[in-house]
Amino acid sequence: MMFVEYFIWSSWYVTMTSYMPVHLQSTDIQIGAAYSALAIATMVSPFFVGMVADRYFAAQKIMGVMHLLGAVILFLVPTIKDNGLFYWAILIYSLLYMPTIALSNSVAFSQMSDPGKQFPWIRVFGTAGWIVAGLLVGGLLWETSANIFYLAAAASALLGLFSFALPNTPPKGSAGNASASKALGTDAFVLFKNRPYLIFFIAAILVCVPLSFYYGFANKFLNELGVSDAAGKMILGQISEGLFIMAIPFLFNSIGVKKMLLLGMTAWILRYICFAYGDTGTGIWMLYAGIILHGVCYDFFFVTGYMYTEKKAGEKIKSAAQGLFTFATYGLGMFIGTWFSGFTVHGYVTGPHTHDWKGIWLVPAYIAAGVLLYFIVFFREKKLVAVNA
Repeated sequence: MMFVEYFIWSSWYVTMTSYMPVHLQSTDIQIGAAYSALAIATMVSPFFVGMVADRYFAAQKIMGVMHLLGAVILFLVPTIKDNGLFYWAILIYSLLYMPTIALSNSVAFSQMSDPGKQFPWIRVFGTAGWIVAGLLVGGLLWETSANIFYLAAAASALLGLFSFALPNTPPKGSAGNASASKALGTDAFVLFKNRPYLIFFIAAILVCVPLSFYYGFANKFLNELGVSDAAGKMILGQISEGLFIMAIPFLFNSIGVKKMLLLGMTAWILRYICFAYGDTGTGIWMLYAGIILHGVCYDFFFVTGYMYTEKKAGEKIKSAAQGLFTFATYGLGMFIGTWFSGFTVHGYVTGPHTHDWKGIWLVPAYIAAGVLLYFIVFFREKKLVAVNA
């Protein structure tokens, strides 16, 4: 389940930035808008899962229906030649797909006696699925091909059918106290009274702007530079992510949350400097370094951020706090970032299929540097928040 869940996402998401200019003659602004669709779906999905799916439907059944409907949308996407219709198709698909992440987690958790220890070993298959999809798309030279959507559609149909054979995960029932505010995680607003967490929360939203540049335009950048099998090489970022995540619990306790977050933000600056000055000649190592730094960028800030949020929240509002953090980062932050990155890249167009990539990548580098400075000046966490390694 986990393998195919993330295989689907990786199949089309990474290389959509290279597909759109070829098949829809999309501008960079339109590419940014298409990527914002997933951010919108991230903001909407907690309401659907919390107020509808969890209360009235068995998780595996509604997940199956949504993946089957998603397969139909993905199969039809290559027939669309208008950017406006393409945006709406991606938005509708994203609204179907994003809730299945929470639903798949629910199915997994319901079968576990100790989710804290058992879930990471299940979730790692999701990372494996992402990696295999990237290697397949890159190896078959499908990055600009409609086959990325057909591949995702086939996988979505497979998981849709397979979902009905998953262990039953019944709804929690309408007796639960569900509301729009609870689905959003407003119970966790009390955390904002804690100044260090508020400073961190703002930084997390701002860091999503540099993150959007990578998700939205890294594949296009590498292809424009003439890097072969760009999608396959970008998988090094996920491998890096999987390796660095194992060190987080130990580093969290030994060097503290502030230094962990500072390392993550510093890695964002270094990544974009590598992209700005790298090339396919003697500077090829800088391109590889920028990709591999994804593990430090993501794990040391976002994974550490989830852990920090959990420990600051405590048991009572833990779920609400995690939901709020996801809404603010992968929802609001990425929505702002995808639009901003689209307009920024569009401003550095130098020809029909060329850009001033040095100028482009320095923009997120400056933003990350600004967030780093803000964090150094204002973040003061007096007490180490320890976790079990």
